[in-house]
Amino acid sequence: MSHDGVRLRAVMRSVVFLTAGALAVPTLAACGSDDESGKPLAGQDIAPVGRDLVADGGTLNWAVDDVPETLNTFQSDADDATTRVAQAVLPAMFRLDAQGRPQRDADYLESAKVVDTEPKQVVLYKLDQQAVWSDGREIGAADFAAQWRALSGKDSAYWTARNAGYDRIEKIERGANNLEVKVTFSRPYADWKALFSPLYPKDVMGTPDAFNDGARRKLKVTAGAFGVQKIDRKDKEIVLARNPHWWGRPAKLSQIVLHAVPLDKRAAALADGTVDLAEIDPADASRIALAGRAKGTSTPLQGASPTGRDENKNESRQKKKPSKKQRKALAKYLRQQDALRAFTVRRSFEPAYTQLALNGSEGPLADERVRRAVARALDRTALAKVVLTPLGLPAVPVGSHLALSGQVAYADNSGALGDHDTAEAQALLTDAGWVPGGPLKDKGEKAAGAESKKSGKSDDEADSEGGSDGQYIVGEDNKDPQDHTKKHDKASGHGGDEGSKHLADGKQYDGRKVKQGGAPGAYAPKGTAAPAGARTGPLAKDGKPLTLRFVLPSGTGSESLSAVADSISRMLAKVGIRTEITKVSDDSYFKDHIASGQYDLALYSWPASAFPATDARPIFAKPVPAADGSLNVEQNYTRVGTDQVDQLFDQAASTLDEDESAALVRKADARIWAAAGSIPLYQRPQLTAARRTVVNAGSFGFQTPVYEDMGFLKKGAHPSASPTKD
Repeated sequence: MSHDGVRLRAVMRSVVFLTAGALAVPTLAACGSDDESGKPLAGQDIAPVGRDLVADGGTLNWAVDDVPETLNTFQSDADDATTRVAQAVLPAMFRLDAQGRPQRDADYLESAKVVDTEPKQVVLYKLDQQAVWSDGREIGAADFAAQWRALSGKDSAYWTARNAGYDRIEKIERGANNLEVKVTFSRPYADWKALFSPLYPKDVMGTPDAFNDGARRKLKVTAGAFGVQKIDRKDKEIVLARNPHWWGRPAKLSQIVLHAVPLDKRAAALADGTVDLAEIDPADASRIALAGRAKGTSTPLQGASPTGRDENKNESRQKKKPSKKQRKALAKYLRQQDALRAFTVRRSFEPAYTQLALNGSEGPLADERVRRAVARALDRTALAKVVLTPLGLPAVPVGSHLALSGQVAYADNSGALGDHDTAEAQALLTDAGWVPGGPLKDKGEKAAGAESKKSGKSDDEADSEGGSDGQYIVGEDNKDPQDHTKKHDKASGHGGDEGSKHLADGKQYDGRKVKQGGAPGAYAPKGTAAPAGARTGPLAKDGKPLTLRFVLPSGTGSESLSAVADSISRMLAKVGIRTEITKVSDDSYFKDHIASGQYDLALYSWPASAFPATDARPIFAKPVPAADGSLNVEQNYTRVGTDQVDQLFDQAASTLDEDESAALVRKADARIWAAAGSIPLYQRPQLTAARRTVVNAGSFGFQTPVYEDMGFLKKGAHPSASPTKD
């Protein structure tokens, strides 16, 4: 599950999530010392305790979005639940630590290192002698070789989602004994630790039929702390059972049951005992905080109504006697609130960030000066505060496209573009030929509210409907944009106070109500004079106004994205840029707008990989003409790229010196900032509701979950400050 922004599931699952950082299990080697990459903005929030305080046995019911279509993480329709199953039941050579850095998994590997660089790079894996598949066979070179052949891209019969890294392998051999695997690369590969995580048995990878179909609905052979006991698509659950043949620290839980629960049903599922652990949105977090806090105290998440949202009711409505239906709903809400006292909210950040994407393929944003002006007009700190401050999380803007604070490659390179500076943004626009004055509407352009009036509906009614709810334009000086803002807040029912949750796979959330601000005079009460030096109207060029199409999703939970977009629009209006905000259905948002380039501005999210030289390259690669005349953009949906960035990625991926490779990645990031195709805004929040007795589980942040340590606190035990191992 992901939070806020739009994460491009089907595409990015193959690009970023399928790395060692995303999939793995057990014990970590020690982490290195701090460096210029800093520390994560927030640590894990998982109620850590020593294993001696975790009860033996029990079933952890864990909410997921859906029963996955495939259990093969290397297929394009793999999802978060696929990842969760793989983490619990399959080997991984490396996994992420708390700083988002790959570390050897000691339950599978005694060691793994580069043993030769000339004439070819050779990596030698020494496997743990106890590492066996559930059928008793040793994990070995045959499994590594089968996975390489399946994912190398040389056999099109394998329907793979990604080949990066595997396409650089020349051969795989048995080493000095059965526990050694020798991997020789045809060309140097810095991100070799991303490979074989997860590792599937040769039974799955050995033939195209087994790869394409055999592992979609079942995994007969596994090698983790848990195994797949049952997949029940009727009841929408997956049962993972403790592996009695597991050679590592035995799992504390008897079972983990993954229940498919829609986001808007999770508070009810928590209250009725269906689930013990669930990622939630801020509205449900607010409910849980309200249920659990003592009278008269305050929390970062304030107030909730029976609907989970702030209600704006007039006085006469408050005095009206509630109907039988309303009384019944209130009673149900109060019962749920009583049950929710058994839960707490655990907060951290996901290893992902939300960005403002600027489509540089056509229109005003094809001019780099206009893109840079948009970027300089944004107060990214203010935008981060809109989303993160109400959640009690650090409101720090993200300074890199390629890593997050704490990761090796992280450095704040935003200075390559420049800080928030309204005057500089205006100067850039002037230099690009955009000047005050000119028509406020093109011929045939819809004014705000025109469609609703034509249909006989009020603006409020039109704004509150799902799907495309029409358009409204921010920045026209013959309208009061505050009028629409108030209508939009009213239509959302809470003024943006509910977190939203929408991704390309139907999920997102973040944010709170945007405070009044932005364009001087534009959002102040009528009659308020604009400050000296402020732009008094929209800009125009060649008889056309500077108007940018801002496309947003309109589904359930998209209110906070609207709040962020409104705040951005106000900032742009301050420098004379109008934004035409159009809301479209969730299903259409990515397919018909982001991927196809039918937008000027959009909000969506990218994960931060532990291996950016490999995984981030397709996101920022320079688009190139395809053989059929179309433009091959890979995953670069802003259509902005440079040859220099591509070269830096190639150099970073081929440099075996880790420090040098990280420096090249940082240099590439600075060039990406300078091109102003996308503007990182803030790291996505991760909110998890957990039964108070659940320990070693919650909001994991960067670190890969350790499934064998999860469980329920022993009766009478108290959480220790420093977890211990047994």
